[in-house]
Amino acid sequence: MFEPVGSAEVTITIYLDGRAIPARAGESIAACLLRAGVTHFRTTPVSGARRLPYCMIGHCFDCLIEIDGIGSRQACLSQVENGMKLRTQDGSATIPGVDLQ
Repeated sequence: MFEPVGSAEVTITIYLDGRAIPARAGESIAACLLRAGVTHFRTTPVSGARRLPYCMIGHCFDCLIEIDGIGSRQACLSQVENGMKLRTQDGSATIPGVDLQ
């Protein structure tokens, strides 16, 4: 479905829910995870429906994911960094130590 543009050399590793995923420096998190066959980045707060990136330009917010402990980050606008830890976001983002209820 996706064809690499430029070098396809994998040079770094990111982690999604503890799973190591090879990545190319300079690519977006969304592109990397889609290439790796990830089935969803988040679930919606109301229905729990699984969501994947839609627009890939930062307008739709379907690519929200937790990046290094910070929720509701847009994977399509964020570049991979070696060793970064990602987590599938279930529902609304949480902030450690803060009660949003």
